[in-house]
Amino acid sequence: MNQIEKAKAFHALHRKGDPIVLYNIWDAGTAKAVADAGAKALATGSWSVAAAQGYADGEKLPMPALVETVKAITNVIDLPLSVDFEGAYSTEPAGAAANVARLVEVGAIGINFEDRVVDGSGLHPVERQAARIRAIREMAEGKDIPFFINARTDLFLAESDLSKHAGLVDEAIERGRAYAAAGGSGFFVPGLIDPALIEKICAASSLPVNVMMRAGAPDLKALARLGVGRVSYGPGPYRSMMEKLKQDAAAIYSQL
Repeated sequence: MNQIEKAKAFHALHRKGDPIVLYNIWDAGTAKAVADAGAKALATGSWSVAAAQGYADGEKLPMPALVETVKAITNVIDLPLSVDFEGAYSTEPAGAAANVARLVEVGAIGINFEDRVVDGSGLHPVERQAARIRAIREMAEGKDIPFFINARTDLFLAESDLSKHAGLVDEAIERGRAYAAAGGSGFFVPGLIDPALIEKICAASSLPVNVMMRAGAPDLKALARLGVGRVSYGPGPYRSMMEKLKQDAAAIYSQL
């Protein structure tokens, strides 16, 4: 498939009630492993990509290193690839669009794009984030790529007290509608695991809703019944693999 075909195929995989499942990768090797396991599309996780190269999350990984990682993946795997691009390494709409264009140039067909202020506090105002999404959409349209912008809100991830999540749902719905109007393709609500709240957001969203798997989250079949259109695993796969690596290494060194 060429890049446009991959982008169209990726869009088609997002179906409410029949979600695409993305087991997040961090380099070409893990991309091949997950592809060989039967994945229909691939997605990186920013935490994992950064950690694999010795950096913390939060745009600490130099952007050229991220671009090279994306290029390495698309060079060896013929599946749609979405990139977790955090805040696009720019608070300005034009800068964000220019940076996303670099990912398009190396074969990416989508991004996660979050509304938290990276290296700051809180979230970008709705209008500000919508302007950034709009700029990315205009850039992609200029390249004739039906680019998938998975618009992420960090409302729930930033609030560790799960009992307060119900009070954030109305704002999340408002943000989702604004992001959709600006050109978003999906709505990502990491941190949210309450089934009733997930169902409420899915019902209110015109976009397919992305839920991230974490402890306490409903299983895949339950998420499908709630109307979810995309399920991702974030840093979970990386952490699991690194723990297995440490255990195996420790078993060897303990024999010395």
